Amino acid sequence: MEIWINPACSKCQSALSLLDGEEAQYVVRYYLEEPPTVEEIDAVLQRLALEPWDLTRIGEPAAAELGLAEWPREAGDRTRWIETLAAHPSLIQRPIITADDGTAVLGRSPESVRSVLP
Repeated sequence: MEIWINPACSKCQSALSLLDGEEAQYVVRYYLEEPPTVEEIDAVLQRLALEPWDLTRIGEPAAAELGLAEWPREAGDRTRWIETLAAHPSLIQRPIITADDGTAVLGRSPESVRSVLP
């Protein structure tokens, strides 16, 4: 299992605590230091059954600078959004947990984190 985190994120710390409490085996990816590729983001979006704008933190300063709130949210704009997330990883919602079986969750609640445990 892999978990994408930002150490300053309280939801990330909660997810890690829950995984540790369950003695889960996982690898931490500090996604701001090792940004995901366009392909990795696309794969996670497919696993989550989300669109890139669903995973974007619109309230971030970088989002305001880019004008993301005004960007179209249509299939034809999907690649542009994904490329922007890869170029500005601070815009990615977190934590994202990918289980060994290929499932992924946006681990923002204890229930979602538990859903990837065996």
